[in-house]
Amino acid sequence: MSSSSSSSSNTNQRVLICIGDIHGYITKLQNLWSNLQTLIPPSHFHSARIIFLGDYCDRGPHTRQVLDFLIQLPSKYPNQSHVFLAGNHDFAFAAFVGSIPPPPDGSPFSATWDEFKPSEEREGWYKDDGYENMHLQGRRWAGKITVKFNAAKGTEYKGSIYDAGTTFESYGVPHGSPDLMKAVPDEHKKFLADLVWIHEEDNVCIETDKGVESCKLIAVHGGLERGKDVGEQIKYLKAKDTRIPKVEPLSGRKSVWDIPEELSKSPTIVVSGHHGMLHVDGLRLIIDEGGGLEQNPVAAIVLPSKTIVRDTDKLGE
Repeated sequence: MSSSSSSSSNTNQRVLICIGDIHGYITKLQNLWSNLQTLIPPSHFHSARIIFLGDYCDRGPHTRQVLDFLIQLPSKYPNQSHVFLAGNHDFAFAAFVGSIPPPPDGSPFSATWDEFKPSEEREGWYKDDGYENMHLQGRRWAGKITVKFNAAKGTEYKGSIYDAGTTFESYGVPHGSPDLMKAVPDEHKKFLADLVWIHEEDNVCIETDKGVESCKLIAVHGGLERGKDVGEQIKYLKAKDTRIPKVEPLSGRKSVWDIPEELSKSPTIVVSGHHGMLHVDGLRLIIDEGGGLEQNPVAAIVLPSKTIVRDTDKLGE
């Protein structure tokens, strides 16, 4: 927990909650949700805006149950507002099961392969039923990586470069099997198809050194690229332009870490998951303490107070 003890310093400020990468850990998600309910007064919790920052699948063992939980939230909490961002893992999962829009120029998904062809053998791209016109990230997601150890993370790969083996298993099929396309229920495919690549919101209150400020908020899984026009980035992210083989604001690291200088003209919160760490620096919020690793907590941040809540917090005991 951070030093802030209340979820809001003003009853007129709507509570906004940003939840980091879940990566198939249903128990962590349930415990985090319970802790948020315990911490936040019921009237504020039930009217909150809740932004999920993406990466619901892979690594953890319960992707199917996680999606069931998320899909049921709008009916269980009808007065809340829910935003579900696409993470790079979710985009790749959606690409495999046919839940991304076609390229706007009519080009085939196979046109996304060329730039990354040198990685095909090492990553063992999917080459079974339906691969002929599958987006690059779908092929990488269901592929069978030839090296077993991820040196950057210090863990063994779970089937593919995306660690997607656990997602296949949660639907009862072996990793890399085309049977997953039939095993994923239609409501899960619709959930994946409806994920947004970016969310913008005005008048979000946040505690700062100057007191509570009202800011614009931009939520995107990885962040916005430095040195590229922000308006153009927002345009293609809103359009979900699938001509792009690798969507840097969903997948990038160093290139999307900072708030673009262009946004410094008016106070703008940029909130993301993806980076495998918790980083709260001014208006740049990165909420991914879990990183998909079993031993790490899943975290959320509550605005305006910037209170950090984790699934491991022992609240109400």
